[in-house]
Amino acid sequence: MAVTVNRKSLSIQPDSSRVVARFFNNGDVRTTNLVKRIMALSEIQVKELLETTFNTFASRHRNVSDIFLKHANNYQNLINSIGIDYKKLALECKLLIGSYSTMEYSLESAALFNPSIVEDFDQTFLEEGETRVILSLRATGEGHLSSIVFRKGILDIANNLRLAVPHQHIDLPEIIKKKSYDKKRFIKKMEEMKIPKSHTTSIMDGMPDRFEYYDLKNAVRMMQSFDIGEQRKQALKEMTWLVDSYYDIEFHKDSDISSRAILPISSSESRGIEDARFVRFTEDDGTQKIYATYTAYDGLTVLPKLLSTNDFLNFRVMPMHGNGAQNKNFALFPRKIKGKYAMLARIDGVNNYLFYSDRITLWNNPIKIQEPKYPWEFTQIGNCGSPIFTEQGWLVITHGVGPMRRYCIGASLLDLEDPTIELGRLKEPLLSPLEEERDGYVPNVVYSCGSLIHKDHLILPYAVSDYASSYVTVNLNELLTALTSDANSME
Repeated sequence: MAVTVNRKSLSIQPDSSRVVARFFNNGDVRTTNLVKRIMALSEIQVKELLETTFNTFASRHRNVSDIFLKHANNYQNLINSIGIDYKKLALECKLLIGSYSTMEYSLESAALFNPSIVEDFDQTFLEEGETRVILSLRATGEGHLSSIVFRKGILDIANNLRLAVPHQHIDLPEIIKKKSYDKKRFIKKMEEMKIPKSHTTSIMDGMPDRFEYYDLKNAVRMMQSFDIGEQRKQALKEMTWLVDSYYDIEFHKDSDISSRAILPISSSESRGIEDARFVRFTEDDGTQKIYATYTAYDGLTVLPKLLSTNDFLNFRVMPMHGNGAQNKNFALFPRKIKGKYAMLARIDGVNNYLFYSDRITLWNNPIKIQEPKYPWEFTQIGNCGSPIFTEQGWLVITHGVGPMRRYCIGASLLDLEDPTIELGRLKEPLLSPLEEERDGYVPNVVYSCGSLIHKDHLILPYAVSDYASSYVTVNLNELLTALTSDANSME
């Protein structure tokens, strides 16, 4: 049974003019020489050079002087080490040093894709039938570095989406490192990451049952100062990689949501934050929180991570643990099933798996529930976001990969009480790349990271060949009828 898909004309395009001011590390030697050159300038020269820099860049960034000062502070110890008292430096000198330690980065210059959508907590001042929503998108810039950005919009009674114009200024959050760690859990995660125990025991034996972040960092730094083998160096690097994976981020309250960007912070994310799947989660007591699962990538290893927020201003970021916490495609169910958290993932790169857990960051014993079945998904099947509750079952929007690595979007229906039972699956794709959608950053791809139901329709945002984003609407009853029809039954 064919399902009618209503493609909308909205196109969310990458904008290379949206730039962020990031710290630029010149290295100790070059920075030392740079500081010496700045110190050789006269007071007038410093002020003139600084004024020219402000005139050129102040309009492109909010509080650019604060950014310069923050970046200069990163070199405080280095500057003190060359015999210059950083605290006694004139403010203009600090700002000028900071300007040389800052670079603009266009975080959307290459692509703006893989969208996810959730209902906003704020539903005030709307017309009848309207719903305020928040879209997250994967922004990719120079070097294929991926970040998370947001857009706010309103779905009207006819399912037309009006997006607010994004702010040009982009604000980065304050980063707050997790202060203490449970020793047993930390050791268990190192075992899951296959970090050799023989290389880490000497450090962990000296840690208390709950240890502080900087205690471990200092112990690793001290060990690295000795002449140790390459294998131990790699083990210590991975230990640092893990401890840096826990942190909180806080945005300024006066920032617009479209100006907030979550860029890679920990070393585990050094090559990008990929494919965040946001979901509005309802606890057993009725309280709600926003969660998102995403893939942290350092160029070699992927680490599934979880972030949570109540307001899109403050986020907590944590790695996920367990023998199933590997590979990509993690998507959290929007409520517990029989008292347990539930998660979908594609841990082997090919099939869909289901997990249950008492802890939202611990995922063991995956259960395979779906394999590629139809030609358009023969290479792999995975989810396109968190399952959606319907009276007939859990609606799972899937992706499949076929010939020529062509990505299409499909749909499945899982039993509400036992999601290992597949009630139906579309034989044909729900959404395939149109001819005009085939060209982009990655050709022949349609993909999504999260949908919702509005006015009895599926609202499905999707990426167009990993370059831009749009959305479609699908009548929910028509889709569920197709999924539960005899032609598509699993009998």
